[in-house]
Amino acid sequence: MTYWLFDNANDAPDSAPVILLAHGAGVGYDSPFMERLAWSLSANGVSVARFEFPYMQKRREDGRKRPPDRQPVLLEHFESMVRQCRRNIGDQRTLVVAGKSMGGRMASLLAVTPGMPEQIQGVACFGYPFHPPGKPDKWRTGHFPEVAVPMAIFQGTRDPFGKPNELADHGPLPAHVRLQWLDGGNHDLRPLKKQGLGADALIDESARRAAAFVRSLG
Repeated sequence: MTYWLFDNANDAPDSAPVILLAHGAGVGYDSPFMERLAWSLSANGVSVARFEFPYMQKRREDGRKRPPDRQPVLLEHFESMVRQCRRNIGDQRTLVVAGKSMGGRMASLLAVTPGMPEQIQGVACFGYPFHPPGKPDKWRTGHFPEVAVPMAIFQGTRDPFGKPNELADHGPLPAHVRLQWLDGGNHDLRPLKKQGLGADALIDESARRAAAFVRSLG
């Protein structure tokens, strides 16, 4: 069984661009982060289709926590979701694959999978896991030059999976990868209290920027 959640764009829902959004490693498609991001994207004119990977579907069915599936299983499932989503929305609407953390990494890897770049127009990542926390020597960017569509990353400046100084030391990303920093945000794009922002302010800002990115691809 495949679980889906849909958030239709507030404006022109039948023709709006679509983001196919994957969750992170530890929580499903209805986590507070995913709920707020999907709501904010739809408020900014982008429809959102959320799905869960097989291991998270099993957790939902029996309540037992499991580690993420191996990468080939994740990518195979993501690919099947792309094809199903494309059948549902037709060939003319913009489709962007996206995800939180692990889901964003899988979206970027999907964009180098044979046959997938023809199905999608872009990739969006929210809190990309550039490296495991505390291990800035283990980078997960080797496939970036091969990503065949525009890619946008929305990253908090406090994210332990990749901070500004670490990215600066790592060297420039490929020109088609657009990295946008959200000041003060952690891995869940939560700001510092001293910033005086609402808890969801940076999620909403990332959604506004992501919606602009998606519209630029149409």
